[in-house]
Amino acid sequence: MSSHRQRLSPPEAKKVPFLMEIFGDKRLDNYHWLRDAGRDPDVQRYLELENKYAESIMSETNGYEFALFNELKARFKEDDISVPVRVGSHYYYQRRYLSKDYVQYCRRFIPNNEAPPSVYDIMPTGPDDPPEEVIIDEEVIKYKNSLENYRITAFKVSPNNKLVAFRENCGTVCVIDSETGAPAEKPIQGCLEFEWAGDEAFLYTRRNAIAEPQVWFHKLGEEQSKDTCLYRTREDLFDLTLEASESKKFLFVKSKTRVTGFVYYFDVSRPETLRFLPPWHLGIDMFVSHRGNQFFIRRSDGEFRSDVLTCPVDNTFETTVLIPHRERVRVEEVRLFADHIAVYELEEGLPKISTYCLPPVGEPLKTLQGGRTVDIFKSELCISRIHGIRDSQFSSSILRICFYTMRMPFSAYDYDMNTGISVLKKKETILGGFDESNYVTESKRAYASDGEEIPISIVYRKNRVKLDGSDPLPSSYSNSIASRLTILDRGIIFAIAHVRGGDEKGKQWHENGKLLNKRNTFTDFIACADYLIKSNYCSEDNLCIEGGSAGGMLIGAVLNMRPELFKVAVADVPSVDVLTTILFYPRKRDLEVKAQNYPNILVRTAYQDKLVPFYGPAKFVAKLRDMKTDDNLLLLKCRSDGGHRQMPGSVGRLRQQQQDAFKYTFILKALNMIHAPGSEQSRN
Repeated sequence: MSSHRQRLSPPEAKKVPFLMEIFGDKRLDNYHWLRDAGRDPDVQRYLELENKYAESIMSETNGYEFALFNELKARFKEDDISVPVRVGSHYYYQRRYLSKDYVQYCRRFIPNNEAPPSVYDIMPTGPDDPPEEVIIDEEVIKYKNSLENYRITAFKVSPNNKLVAFRENCGTVCVIDSETGAPAEKPIQGCLEFEWAGDEAFLYTRRNAIAEPQVWFHKLGEEQSKDTCLYRTREDLFDLTLEASESKKFLFVKSKTRVTGFVYYFDVSRPETLRFLPPWHLGIDMFVSHRGNQFFIRRSDGEFRSDVLTCPVDNTFETTVLIPHRERVRVEEVRLFADHIAVYELEEGLPKISTYCLPPVGEPLKTLQGGRTVDIFKSELCISRIHGIRDSQFSSSILRICFYTMRMPFSAYDYDMNTGISVLKKKETILGGFDESNYVTESKRAYASDGEEIPISIVYRKNRVKLDGSDPLPSSYSNSIASRLTILDRGIIFAIAHVRGGDEKGKQWHENGKLLNKRNTFTDFIACADYLIKSNYCSEDNLCIEGGSAGGMLIGAVLNMRPELFKVAVADVPSVDVLTTILFYPRKRDLEVKAQNYPNILVRTAYQDKLVPFYGPAKFVAKLRDMKTDDNLLLLKCRSDGGHRQMPGSVGRLRQQQQDAFKYTFILKALNMIHAPGSEQSRN
């Protein structure tokens, strides 16, 4: 432990009455002035006072926090690469260093690249093998151009493997020679997304001066001023997305809102215009793929239906249903190959991947038969997230599957759709003697007041918990697994509540937690908390909760509804000022702070956050300080750098571990569980 600083007193935000009246409803907001950071210097002063107060409270455990940070850091390799992806004659991958927040984009040549791919293929890295080629180094570009913040947000290799196009975080797309790294094209400005259209052109999206979304065609070697606008919409409520077919012969442009979408297709061999892809119905969301002379369409609609159909390229009205809608099943993704189709579904929240052989191109396809179910997940009850069935070559029979579970780190398998053989290609390395067999996963169900079953995923370490109600338990609204072992090895149980509003049990499950059904999200979470307490996983004296962004709104709501259930709460960039920000009427009483006891609370935000502005969390904390009737901890941490996308979970690994160390120290402090790292409780 470090020496204690003198504790500061909690800051008191000034009150400036501001009366809001909308639709006959009146509401007094004493902290509306916090929105006026540009003109009121008291805003900055208040944020500085909150940060200093948080530092003074946590200074008592600075030594523990630093040791905990070192413990977290020691679990990760200093130098690691992503799972290599084969593209033509090379393997492509990303290299990351623990001590740096920047990425190197690399590749290696495949000596025998004419041989068909196999699940047993391994990227050659020996001293006599082709050397690693660093195509792009983010850190080099940052310092060469004196940039304060630099990121590559998209990296795409041309179909012939000779060029690389990448998008910078400022919206510029650069094209370089993949062999030499030399610029092959003048930078294209103002791009949101882009996709290669053959080897000598690409499509990109942008917004004009009045925010109208547009699609442009750019031919290499020509000035951007000569680019052709293929599509524009007069509605700034629409978003445009681009996606290339697995065959690389078509690009698909989706123009969509929250409730519906239009799809257009672009024939790479005839780059004159976009063509509308019917049939279209209001409320339908479509995702399109291509093989041979057919389009394959995955769709879902407002009636909570999900299916897969196909149609000829030259007659899109002639559709055939390949996978009909089934209750409680959601088709998440479809991946096409020259001879196969892979389908990823969620059935009652559980993942299922099936593969089917396709007839030769040109032969009729009326149904999918003889499918094979991938059996990689049989030993795992709680799949946290499947990253997708991607990074696979169209001409091969190899399917790449990436996922992680409640106890297993990120893993990538190659699966042979002809033989059913799967081979592990990479599992995230966790240092310090990690053994996943030391951990137990469980899948439970809580019941909401309307009878709906709410899934709960649970993980804990064997021989470290009693399961008699005395074990601490953080219940989370997110699927993040970052640094989870640090708390599991201290005898803390971890649980995820899969409440309505997510997508675990299909589209209807998602819709039943939105808009006028939003309260289901809150009551589902409370039902899960009640279940965990009644089932002796924890008690009211040691139940901790965490959520970010929209999940932060949930944390704010349940704290107001049932504060006695929880010992600690962490809200990251929480959307807790919805009444003012988006006029969420009728008034949501669940979100209003009351005069009552609250648990220990940590709120984190960012001054530059544009999606959930800092003043929402700041107002929330200011009102809590004024209203709460307890002496529990209430801290606000406001970062001066970064924004919403740099909330915990989306920053560099080292900064992530610093944030996790602070969060876990706060939680353990509130639980009176501060033990020196390296003691028996913190060892594997």
